[in-house]
Amino acid sequence: MIKLQLHWQILIALLLAAVAGSLAGTDGSLLGVRFYVLFDFIGTLFLNALKMLIVPLVVSSIIVGIAGVGSGGAFGRLGLKTMLYYLTTSFLAILVGLVIVNVVAPGMVGGEPAKHLIGLSENVGNVVAKVEGKGAGDLVGVFLRMVPTNVVAAAAKGQMLGLIFFSLLFGFFMTKIEEAYAEGMYIFWQGLAQIMMKITDWVMKFAPLGVFGLVAKVVASTGFAAIVPLAWFFISVVVGLTTHFLVVLPLLLMFLGKVNPLRHYRAMAPALLTAFSTSSSAATLPLTMECVEENAGVSNRTASFVLPLGATINMDGTALYECVAAMFIAQVYGIELGFVQQFTIVLMALVTSIGVAAIPSASLVAISIILVAIGLPVEAIGLILAVDRVLDMYRTSVNVFSDSCGAVIIARLTGEENVLGESPLVASRLG
Repeated sequence: MIKLQLHWQILIALLLAAVAGSLAGTDGSLLGVRFYVLFDFIGTLFLNALKMLIVPLVVSSIIVGIAGVGSGGAFGRLGLKTMLYYLTTSFLAILVGLVIVNVVAPGMVGGEPAKHLIGLSENVGNVVAKVEGKGAGDLVGVFLRMVPTNVVAAAAKGQMLGLIFFSLLFGFFMTKIEEAYAEGMYIFWQGLAQIMMKITDWVMKFAPLGVFGLVAKVVASTGFAAIVPLAWFFISVVVGLTTHFLVVLPLLLMFLGKVNPLRHYRAMAPALLTAFSTSSSAATLPLTMECVEENAGVSNRTASFVLPLGATINMDGTALYECVAAMFIAQVYGIELGFVQQFTIVLMALVTSIGVAAIPSASLVAISIILVAIGLPVEAIGLILAVDRVLDMYRTSVNVFSDSCGAVIIARLTGEENVLGESPLVASRLG
């Protein structure tokens, strides 16, 4: 029996949803059951499952990632350079996405917000009121929410910024206690992180059904008018990822690593293709390490530290995607976000990209966190879910390439030679 890959299942579900939604409309029914209500039930159930994962997935991923960095004296020169590189590239990726989404404005059609074309149910007035309440004075509030008075209450209310900050502190100071206790705690959180990855992977198996319900609902209520803004959103993300992949990262390789970017593209080709097909930087990690060490000539000492850490916390493509998605949804509702709101998006995209597990479509969880932080309805995720899988494949490749660039740059900054073709062995591998 042939088993289709998930992205093909989602594509088929998307096509079936378009047909079913157009035929059923909002009034079609069978045995007294309205199809529109059924579509809404399926889509809502899938979104609820995603939201259920947010707190344990983000907390366990961050704690394990930070604890792994802090153990064994890794917060030395190598650790600090690596963390600085990852924060810098993620920040640059977010800025690229922010510029493109402001210029292209994919959420606007003919100069008007696309909400009436897309059929989002949230009242525009309510959404505007939520967002406008976050004025310039709320900039201080953004930082105050980083230190919640009650971590459990913050998690229950969806105030994830404070929970993320607490998780960062917890992971760091977990490495400062006695080894016997630290080891037990690390095993616990690592086990929880792996369980949450398994659950997320299981939930994503139902993504085709979720896509079917969400897209069929939109088509049933609005027809195919939603295709135009969604296509522009898709183009905006692709342009942003391509800019980061072909411009920003190569420039860092040239000016910081003093290496030829073309050689690095050739060295990483197998890993990039694997990342694109699997949509998982974690699954691609063994091949990424092989390409970086064998093809690019980076030492095992550097690669074994930089790459596993990168697969956990360095998500350039994901951070860019989160930023564009949040801005797109705001534009759809006709909300002009000021400096404070856009700063909040940048900050949340940066910190949530650290906590996104290296598994397919986990960024949907992070996007929901950003939407809650700036007052936008989480239900709008249903719109971008139709194209998320294809974009997930591309942004995973960008994530993996950024990790590999980090390994090369850190290797060069720490004095390693014979990187990317400077030795006869590496040169022969690169042709």
